[in-house]
Amino acid sequence: MKAAVLHEVGGPLSVEDVAEPDVSQGLSRVEVRAAGINFADVLIRLGHYPQPPPLPTVLGNEVAGDLDGRRVLAFVRTTGGGYAERVAVDKEWVFDLPPAASYAEGASFLTTFLTAWLPFVRQAHIRPGSHVLVTAAAGGVGTAAIQLARHLGARVTAAAGSEEKLALARELGAESTVSYDEIGELDDVDVALDPVGGPVFAACLKALRPLGVAIGIGFAGGAWEPVDPARLVGRNVGVQGFYLGRLMG
Repeated sequence: MKAAVLHEVGGPLSVEDVAEPDVSQGLSRVEVRAAGINFADVLIRLGHYPQPPPLPTVLGNEVAGDLDGRRVLAFVRTTGGGYAERVAVDKEWVFDLPPAASYAEGASFLTTFLTAWLPFVRQAHIRPGSHVLVTAAAGGVGTAAIQLARHLGARVTAAAGSEEKLALARELGAESTVSYDEIGELDDVDVALDPVGGPVFAACLKALRPLGVAIGIGFAGGAWEPVDPARLVGRNVGVQGFYLGRLMG
């Protein structure tokens, strides 16, 4: 079968013949119709991912396709391999693709929406009326987070780097928008979900109200600055992190 193979950091993807996926040990073979491209894939190609796979490798941790006559979307978990004609998946991470959804939509759903949903409901316990700040609001996780926070009854403030991106955030349900420079002017945020890192995450901390929490889910804008526990104790705020790949094992 054909797959897009990465041989070296910074190099191109090479479409070539590879072995068929091993579906022993209870795995299932999905005929891939679309593969999701996530920021983790970009970081691996750039050599910036914290736990890079050994090279050569086939990237792609989520796909949509066909399994025994069913239209499905699936996680490939930590094994990767989605950029291929077929892939082996664990049955517990296979879900039916709704009839109205395209394969492309299915392949772009799981990682982004779970990366927003799990922090919101398992870590932050968002309630109706909570004030949620979403940074990188026009990105994959950001657009998912806005919609999910509104679904949970929260009031959403979105932050992004351009007016065009902020306009998209408003279309998705954000009640207010701010530039990154304006985050520090906020002081009543219950939950901040931040994939940017660096100084933006530091600004999210400043924007929290007492008992608020900032959840770091990425570092697209640079490494996180050290956080002094005394500062957290003194302000009655918290910091949490979320990494879907590690959670899946």
